[in-house]
Amino acid sequence: MPSPQKAKGASWEREISQFLTDRYGEHFMRAPGSGAYVGGTNSVRKQVMHENTIRVFKGDIVPGESFSKLNIEAKSYKDFPFHQLFLNKTVKQLEDWIDQAMTVADPDDLTMLFLKFTRKGTFIVTQTRPLFMAPAGSIQYQSEKYGTWIFSELNGFFELNSHHVKTYSQNTHTSA
Repeated sequence: MPSPQKAKGASWEREISQFLTDRYGEHFMRAPGSGAYVGGTNSVRKQVMHENTIRVFKGDIVPGESFSKLNIEAKSYKDFPFHQLFLNKTVKQLEDWIDQAMTVADPDDLTMLFLKFTRKGTFIVTQTRPLFMAPAGSIQYQSEKYGTWIFSELNGFFELNSHHVKTYSQNTHTSA
């Protein structure tokens, strides 16, 4: 039987998969295992794997067929030090999550962190892109290692940026 933390994480991954499936009409699903299979020192495995196989092991969510450049990490936690975001401080926990997601990302991937905090809400942290619009209440977060990210409420972000997420997640996207 899985630990309560693993069950909580798996439940959140299923919620994300359903949210994206409903929004885009393509099938998204939880990835078997973890992104560590092709991340960090295991990145050499990508050299002998087919592109579709890499997508399955890259992050926590296997994206829909037309989202070949989408890399998703999911986190569900009890609490988060939001106050550090407003003080323009580096948030170690967030840095660790971004680093975890970026170690499996290819250079042209759109990397997103889907975050859920008990009794606080659901959020998205994503790399900034020229066409992305930040909803009211969003915060720009400056990662020490990976540049500028948007930290936003999940639904508000997708209401403004669904089309752009799909554009940036496709093989044929432009960097406009």
